[in-house]
Amino acid sequence: MLSLVELHRAADALAERTGARFDRVIQDGRDRVALVFSGGGERAARERWVLRLCVSQPGGRLSLLGEPPRAPERPPAFAQYLKAHYEGARLAEIETSPDDRVMRLRFRRGDEERSLLLQLLGPRSNLYALGKGDCLDAALRPLRETRRELSLGEPWKRSEGRVPRTGEDRFAEIDDDALLEAIEAAYAEREREAGEDELTRRLLQTLRKQRAGIERKLLKLEKEVSEAAKGEQWRRMGEALKGVLGQVSHGASEVRAADYETGEALTIPLDPGKSPAENLESYFKRHKKAERTLRRAQQEQGATRARLEAHEALEAELETLRATGDRAALLAFAERPEVARSLARFFPDPVQEQDKKPQKVFRVGKRELPTRLVPKRYVSATGHEIWVGKNDAGNDTLTMKLARGNDLFFHLEASPGSHVILRTDGSEEPPQDALLDASELAVHFSKARAAGRASVHIARCKDISKPRGAKPGLVYVHRGRTLSLRRDAARLQRILDSRIED
Repeated sequence: MLSLVELHRAADALAERTGARFDRVIQDGRDRVALVFSGGGERAARERWVLRLCVSQPGGRLSLLGEPPRAPERPPAFAQYLKAHYEGARLAEIETSPDDRVMRLRFRRGDEERSLLLQLLGPRSNLYALGKGDCLDAALRPLRETRRELSLGEPWKRSEGRVPRTGEDRFAEIDDDALLEAIEAAYAEREREAGEDELTRRLLQTLRKQRAGIERKLLKLEKEVSEAAKGEQWRRMGEALKGVLGQVSHGASEVRAADYETGEALTIPLDPGKSPAENLESYFKRHKKAERTLRRAQQEQGATRARLEAHEALEAELETLRATGDRAALLAFAERPEVARSLARFFPDPVQEQDKKPQKVFRVGKRELPTRLVPKRYVSATGHEIWVGKNDAGNDTLTMKLARGNDLFFHLEASPGSHVILRTDGSEEPPQDALLDASELAVHFSKARAAGRASVHIARCKDISKPRGAKPGLVYVHRGRTLSLRRDAARLQRILDSRIED
């Protein structure tokens, strides 16, 4: 953070550029903005220049940037406010306080006057937008983090407390003409070094947390496999019970019978509240359930072990990058889609979180969904609705949450595409035309959309499962049948034209 004497020198250097036109604002962080100006004073009369106002701790400053920073895809709220009320105004005056680290930038646009107030208070530094009567219109950082006594719509007030010391001028050997550039160079280097350390720390923490999650899942799956493997004993007890079923009296709590395979005498517990036949059915149901659990858990084990291997490769690559100190390679590593998603999950951008707009919500059945998760809906020739996922997250929502057990799931093996669900309204078997319409959409929304023929797999949604922790859109199909489809352009066009608008 600039000392009081450094802030005064920087303000004097900036005053040489008064008269400049404020053209654009870029908020490239929760604690900084870049203001793009044109003209101003004798030195910058015909040039564009970029003023950095930063309230970070410990990098609070004003300085000049060589180039404008990259703008975020959606400007945060503070930047939107400056764009609406300040762009096009002239920088009229620079003011400082002799006993406080406060600098005011006065702007005029016609008869209207507004100010930006930079206050450097260490961790409570902030940039304020002031309107008529010095009323506080907006703040770069939340007031609860900096000065709780201030309120939007109320006049801005100086903070109470002791007067800051003048401090050291670390740029005493720099001419005033080059001061603002020198300030930026010094702080940018410090931030670059700190940023490298921070990025590395976040990457390490992210990968560590992910590994812990994968290992926890593997441990849980091992327990599930071990428990499900006991299902064989339910089958053995059921087979033994079947042989003595006629000898079991109603209300019995147990029965002894011989194991058909080993001859071993078994004591078979019974539920006295059930009939002998119901007890027998219960044992075979438990066996079938254990078989399903075992099959699913073993499938998930394979997928999870593959995830762990891929994760270990990422960890090894990060260690190599740390050892080489290659900054560009580290940034490229962090920007990979799979790594960037993980970073965003564990370290969300505060600016994006703060300014996130509420999504438009649609009601599908009893569920309220944001637009991106609402499936495309079509009507088949038989009147049955066909729903199609828009993206991977939408596919998961459609198949695992919206679809009912007897609805039909359509997909092409080895040809990734959207999940397609035929709504059956509980019927066991919909008409053939409905199956053909849904199959056409499954092919159309897959990578095999140009094929003249295709084999479409059809399964009940109750036979679809999703491994825990699997990537979006990935599901397992346990049963089903295959329909050989000869493509029909007229059929496809009719079904596409039948789309139900959201």
